Amino acid sequence: MATETPSKPWWLEPPAEEAAETGSPASGLSSAEAKARLAKFGPNLFRDHQEQPLWRQFLSRFKNPLILLLLVASAVSAMSGELTNFVIITVMVLFSVTLDFVQEHRAGKAAASLRQSVSVQATVIRDGKQSEVAVTEVVPGDLVVLSAGDMIPADSRVTEANDFFVKQALLTGEPYPVEKRPGELAAGTVDIQDAANAVFMGTTVISGSAKVQVVKTGAGTAIGAIADTLTKTPPPSAFEIGTHRFGMLIMRLTILLVLFVLLVNALMHKPWLDSFLFAVALAVGLTPELLPMVVSVTLARGALLMAKKKVIVKRLVSIQNLGSMDVLCTDKTGTLTEAKIRLEKHTDPQGQPSERVLELAYLNSFFETGLKSPLDEAILAHEEIDVSAWKKIDEVPFDFERRRVSVLLDKGTGRLLVVKGAPDEILGLCKRYEEQGNPAQIPLDKAAGEQIHAVQVDLENEGFRVLGIAWREVPADHPHAVVGDETELIFAGFAAFLDPPKESAGAALAALKNNGISVKIVTGDSELVTQHVCGQLNISVTGVLTGKEMAEMDDSALQARVTTANLFCRVNPGQKERIVLALKARGHVVGYLGDGINDAPSLHAADVGLSVDSAVDVAKEAADMILLDRDLHVLHDGVLEGRRTFGNIMKYIMMGTSSNFGNMFSMAGAALFLPFLPMLPTQILLNNVLYDMSEVPIPLDEVDPEELRRPRVMDIGFIRNFMLVIGPISSVFDFLIFYLMLHALNADEKLFQTGSFIESLCTQVLVIFVIRTRGNPFKSRPHPALIATSLGIATLGALLPFTPLGTYFGFVRPPAQFYFILGGMALAYLLVVQIAKKGFYRWYENNHPVRPPPA
Repeated sequence: MATETPSKPWWLEPPAEEAAETGSPASGLSSAEAKARLAKFGPNLFRDHQEQPLWRQFLSRFKNPLILLLLVASAVSAMSGELTNFVIITVMVLFSVTLDFVQEHRAGKAAASLRQSVSVQATVIRDGKQSEVAVTEVVPGDLVVLSAGDMIPADSRVTEANDFFVKQALLTGEPYPVEKRPGELAAGTVDIQDAANAVFMGTTVISGSAKVQVVKTGAGTAIGAIADTLTKTPPPSAFEIGTHRFGMLIMRLTILLVLFVLLVNALMHKPWLDSFLFAVALAVGLTPELLPMVVSVTLARGALLMAKKKVIVKRLVSIQNLGSMDVLCTDKTGTLTEAKIRLEKHTDPQGQPSERVLELAYLNSFFETGLKSPLDEAILAHEEIDVSAWKKIDEVPFDFERRRVSVLLDKGTGRLLVVKGAPDEILGLCKRYEEQGNPAQIPLDKAAGEQIHAVQVDLENEGFRVLGIAWREVPADHPHAVVGDETELIFAGFAAFLDPPKESAGAALAALKNNGISVKIVTGDSELVTQHVCGQLNISVTGVLTGKEMAEMDDSALQARVTTANLFCRVNPGQKERIVLALKARGHVVGYLGDGINDAPSLHAADVGLSVDSAVDVAKEAADMILLDRDLHVLHDGVLEGRRTFGNIMKYIMMGTSSNFGNMFSMAGAALFLPFLPMLPTQILLNNVLYDMSEVPIPLDEVDPEELRRPRVMDIGFIRNFMLVIGPISSVFDFLIFYLMLHALNADEKLFQTGSFIESLCTQVLVIFVIRTRGNPFKSRPHPALIATSLGIATLGALLPFTPLGTYFGFVRPPAQFYFILGGMALAYLLVVQIAKKGFYRWYENNHPVRPPPA
């Protein structure tokens, strides 16, 4: 039996054959060809995320077991001759599901549109010129231009490369970047880690630049084949955990109540079908089926409002995380300073101006092909120097462990290695130093080292960011630059930069602190420079922790220090992540603002990752939110919007667990002493639908200023205690109404059910005006739409028995005295709830004092 010969990897195919197969011109595709290929190969996604048709999305709403149970029970009712009940129940279920679907679908569309506005882009050559397209629109045959900080958009063959290093640990586990270059490989090169002429989707460009031609996209890529094993569901946020616990609490209460009702009705020999429908209707009334819609609509509205304030939300649930955040970690550049860095001084080791230092710094920055830092840009912008006599041979790219970059240059008469980086690191590699007017290099002994270090300290004390510049000659035939070459260097001097402080930073930090958020500055810069900037902005420094000190601490020791220190200086990427994790371990909700390659781990580790629109692809992809303006005032506005969103979601939850629960509980309790059902199943469902309609405008409502002053998290204990205080009040007033209807109005079955419906609906709708605020309801103005729907629904419920539609639901016209009793009882109920609410909050605040923000 013949065996199938496995096909060889695409990177072993000769470029000519591959180009013939994909029809890829060397100059890139035309726009028309790219469009045709997108239709042929589909979007560049791991799997087809094409939305289901709307009718399927709508039908998926009927997966709720309570909804299915209700429809089945109503169908049984129809077969028993109760056709009216069947029609009413079906119509109300359809209306409720449609309301939920329409609102949530619109919210989802709005959120998706915002995410698309900050999606990662790829630079491709189409129609002979470079253009930016969404990564999802990259197609086989596209010619992609890559540079440091980019994510590889698809599996591609390298066609041109310039010191091109890629980190592909995601696929191979290799911790260090590997160099990629064009060319054919040996026939046996079948492993990804050996494919030096190929790059793979999801990996990251660390340094250099390249042009690559796309071969595979989407599920056909190496990462697409194993996407399910690589894709990690983000851990649930505190908000998601809270809503899950809330759902479980309601579910347990619902099951107990339904079993209680069924048992009582069975013992009292009431009709089994009516009892079953009544129990299921109670369950539907208790279930907060609108919670997903309220959450989605509230979060989507929050995202739209935040977009107007220059914050784009990628992951909706992160809005609530932002509102709960009590610690923000950020670099000082762009937050405390203007991020307008300029080269101010270039000095020799003695602190005297030196053109030699400027020339060496310029050569290093000009020929470096890694990710250009603002310091490189400042050097190149300071003064143009003629480099035509120099030719680049090789470079050792910058990394955050070495904190330096080296370039190997040739001038025809010899080769020179020029090194630039953190002063302490550079000085540690030098054996000699230069002195102006002295042609000989002087040995760098301990005394000289201390003098040079003193020059550095003086510069940093003046607020300058400092780089050390060094060099050494190498043999004329020295072929490559490697880390081992960075030894026995000659120290040339310092390049000193100034980044002016941002005048608005002090006020922004104070605003964040007043709202319960502590800002920690996490930077690779010197502690002297950072403290100088803080002094200029009148920012108090509560503690300084350096990377060197952190390296000697275990996690428990670090956790003890992170809350008191607010400056973390000379830290590397791994230490930044340790700071975030240590703060989380202390119970803080942590935000992290970063825009570089080195920030991705910390962005992932934080409760809410924040980046800026100008950030590298890796940082933007890791972030939950994108700031269109790197300013703490913008972030402060976003925090307040997150808290408004959380406040409105809590209003719905507290309504569902207090008045609504109390009313359903009293319905179940009435079954103990009534010879008939206190409310028909259709009446309970109508009550539930009308109540839900009254709650739809909650996402539009205002939130009291005191609710925005401090972070809040979903506290299931708070919700449960609130329910145990307010719920029974609702039940007590329900039982009082029941008593008055039976003994003052001598109500029969139909009048009792009608009165129960009106009282239940009016009280649970109107109590929103009390519950929505912690303070005085007359001083906190609800949104006009909430006023209109609540009063409109209450009025509709009161007048429904007088309409022809009311007879289909079994209503009769109540006497006038019923409405006088209802009005008096409703006012008394709202007054008692207000008193109980104030007492509850007073008790809660005394027993749960607010934790002050960390330093």
